Amino acid sequence: SFKQKGKDIPDIKTVRDCRSYYIDPQSQVLNSTIMTIRRAAVRLMAPESIALKTAVGLKRSRCQPACQAITRSLRHSSTTAAAQSPWANFTQAPPDPIIGLTEAYQNDDFPQKVNVGVGAYRDDSGMPFVLPVVRQVEKEITAEELDHEYSGIAGCPSFVDLAMKFAYGEDCVPLLEGRIAGVQTLSGTGGLRVFGEVLNSFGHTEIHIPNPSWGNHVPIFRNAGLDVKTYSYYNKENSSLDFEGMIADIKNIPEGKCILLHVCAHNPTGMDPQIDQWKEISSVVKEKKLLPFFDCAYQGFASGDARIDAASLRLFVEDGHKVALVQSFSKNMGLYGQRVGALSVVADSQEEAQRVLSQLKVHIRPSYSNPPRHGARIVQKILSDEQKTDAFVEQCSSMAGRINSMRATLKQTLEDLGSSRDWSHITKQIGMFAYSGLTKEEVTVLREKHHIYCTLDGRISMAGVTSKNVKYIAEAIHDVSK
Repeated sequence: SFKQKGKDIPDIKTVRDCRSYYIDPQSQVLNSTIMTIRRAAVRLMAPESIALKTAVGLKRSRCQPACQAITRSLRHSSTTAAAQSPWANFTQAPPDPIIGLTEAYQNDDFPQKVNVGVGAYRDDSGMPFVLPVVRQVEKEITAEELDHEYSGIAGCPSFVDLAMKFAYGEDCVPLLEGRIAGVQTLSGTGGLRVFGEVLNSFGHTEIHIPNPSWGNHVPIFRNAGLDVKTYSYYNKENSSLDFEGMIADIKNIPEGKCILLHVCAHNPTGMDPQIDQWKEISSVVKEKKLLPFFDCAYQGFASGDARIDAASLRLFVEDGHKVALVQSFSKNMGLYGQRVGALSVVADSQEEAQRVLSQLKVHIRPSYSNPPRHGARIVQKILSDEQKTDAFVEQCSSMAGRINSMRATLKQTLEDLGSSRDWSHITKQIGMFAYSGLTKEEVTVLREKHHIYCTLDGRISMAGVTSKNVKYIAEAIHDVSK
């Protein structure tokens, strides 16, 4: 139409422009074109100037010349379109240190690659391990043909009761008196977040955690609105517990603040206080009127007996502390993907416990409403049966025993290779991890040269060390550290 009039094809940017330049504004082709563009604009929630790109698909119509003009004028609109996206200002977040490590490992095609970064148990073949008692209970649950109805906000009551007995002990006085409020949570992580929010809601502005601590503690509590501060815990110079520094720092924590403590098998160092040291910690915490919050993720991986690994927690309760506790059954029962945990608070009375429970539920409801049932049913069946509980303790002890065996072998192999470093801390540490003492630079070389993947702080998951790869790991560590 424009060519017939001897005019240049205009720079058409909007539907209104398009309408004004057509010879016959009433033509069916024109109306069809405009309606198509308008529908696209609505569908894309975009301005008409962007939606006009749909005109590219209309070249076969009798409006071909105008459509070509539209196409030309919008050839450079991709940048404008992107700017209109509600996600355009989103930056790429850095990968999670552990997940990113696993992805790098999976993309590595080196035949002898080793992943000792993930905190999940592996058998001596390097494969995921399901406890036989868990397999047995799963078959029983399947045979019962149970429903999949919602749990309550606080989860399965019988599971919560058994979890608390497992941690506090069946003879725990506050438990017998009904003074402990408990809820089922999304493993330990969910319990940490819920309690962090509860603390923030009732006037707590900060929490004090050991340095170092589990990497996720900091973002969990910060996202719950708390300022995260640290107290001394580990002496990197001699790879040992910095007990004197720990006590000194705890004494400097302001009265009434919350302090996070690892029940056993401290992550990432594997260094736990001795029972006499725990008594002194309890005394200082009481003197400073601090709120002790225990994280129990490895009950069973310290002594090898899950029923006695809660000695620190039980000591604090016996000393009269009104503690809070978060538990995870991911490691000791191998229920990583089931997200089974519990959160409990020791109160002064039954009535106070009920009020605390109501506040825990208030924070759970808008977060995840209620927890999943399958994993809780597995734990419930195991802990409610004496024979199954004994089998679980034995199987958990077997996992801990294999890890301890690999500790001894790794240490001995490093010594046999003639390493000038002192590796005695490997066997002094307990639990799933060995805090190797390797520097960030040494860890990087370990990964790039030997294809061994561990976190940059030198934490090695001993669960990933096997009789088949321990020599290769020792040789690689010796190479980067000599």
